[in-house]
Formats: sequence, C-alpha cells, structure tokens
Amino acid sequence: MTLALRAMTRLASWPDLSETLPSCATGRALCSARGEIAHFHSDRDVDLHLTAGAIRRLGDQLKVCAAVRLVPGSSWVSIRLEADTDIELLMTLVSMALLAHHAWPVPLDEMSAGCNEQRGAVFPRENAYGG
Repeated sequence: MTLALRAMTRLASWPDLSETLPSCATGRALCSARGEIAHFHSDRDVDLHLTAGAIRRLGDQLKVCAAVRLVPGSSWVSIRLEADTDIELLMTLVSMALLAHHAWPVPLDEMSAGCNEQRGAVFPRENAYGG
C-alpha cells in the first residue's frame, strides 16, 4: 500500500471528511462541509488547502519542512510523502486545515483558485495515483 493510499484511508475515516472527485480532475480528494481539503495526485504527492491565513501564520515552520512545498500566492501547500513521519505531518496539517476552514470563512476566490497541481507548481511526478 502506498503512503498516499495509507494517508487517504486514515483521513477518510475522520468524521469531518469525505471522499470526492478533485476539482483539478487529477487523483482523488477529501472534502469537508466547507470545501475541498486535500487532493491526492500521485502515490506520494498531496495538495492541502491549508488556507492563506494559516499559511501566513505557519509559514516559517512550513518553510523548514523538507516534505512541504509552498507556492507563492497559493492557499494550498504541496506535501511529498516519503516516510511515515510525512503521513503524521499531513495528519497534523489536515487537522489545522479543518480548523482554519471552520474558524474563518474562506473567501470564494480562494476556494476557486485551485490547487498547486493546477498551477503547475508541484513536485516532479514519478507515479500516477491510480484512483
């Protein structure tokens, strides 16, 4: 089982998340009642809608995480899953994303801006996620 599939399976069991088709049409996605939270694009690559506000608050910490890639102007972060610790990091960041989505209304233009996959600014892809 790939790291992304293990992470997706764990997250899909959370009561606030459900599986859906991603708006970018690549891979699989999880959403909350307030919108898309995560896009699983490949066996190792995940885009997470952390929100612009959460990225501003956590930016310094996110920049030092080797598994995290920030894209200027994006409210999504890209996460490369290469070890079990990266799954744990993803779990923590999804929890923060859910809190951010519920605590502060996410502006419509941020919701429709699209994930980093749509911006062409993700990690180089090695294996397509067969979902």
